[in-house]
Amino acid sequence: MSVYMVSIMTFVITLVNTGMVDGFLLRWLKAFVVAWPVAFVLILVGAPRLQKLASKLIRQT
Repeated sequence: MSVYMVSIMTFVITLVNTGMVDGFLLRWLKAFVVAWPVAFVLILVGAPRLQKLASKLIRQT
């Protein structure tokens, strides 16, 4: 899930910021390498808490 999300997000953001010019793929890859570990950790830490919150919210309705 994190690879999918980060791939698309870094591609779009790099494209918007720099355009499709020479060196685009290298810039996108660098952005991916930085962003993926961050997203992976956030998903590992945040997903269980967000699932519990969603369950509580659903039970309240």
